[in-house]
Amino acid sequence: MRVLLLAMAVWVAGLGARAEPAADIQTVIDGQFEAFAKDDLDRAYGFASPMIQSYFPTPQIFGRLVQDKYPVIWTARTVTYLGLRQEGARMIERVQVIGADGALGQFDYEMIEVDGKWRINGVWPVKTDSVGV
Repeated sequence: MRVLLLAMAVWVAGLGARAEPAADIQTVIDGQFEAFAKDDLDRAYGFASPMIQSYFPTPQIFGRLVQDKYPVIWTARTVTYLGLRQEGARMIERVQVIGADGALGQFDYEMIEVDGKWRINGVWPVKTDSVGV
């Protein structure tokens, strides 16, 4: 009986540990979407990992890339979180986005921890059979 209770306690603790990163990760991604909506490139850039910032050395260059290559993210009207998975030290959050023009896209956000804070380390489009609304 004690073994069963101990196993249940470990399982429940594991659920709590998994929920906290998910909420923190979604807060970071939401923050970047909000920054894009307000054309606050400095703030949006702050959510990017050091690696991303090294590829795009200014917030303006970073913003231009997002605007040109990821217009549905730049103009996001609706954001839905579809699931979080772990791959090694990275966490991958699948996000569905509907842009201002009704275009629909799904993206995998690679998240890494930097100095105890989650940062976006890359965003990749996911092929789907969905059609925009």
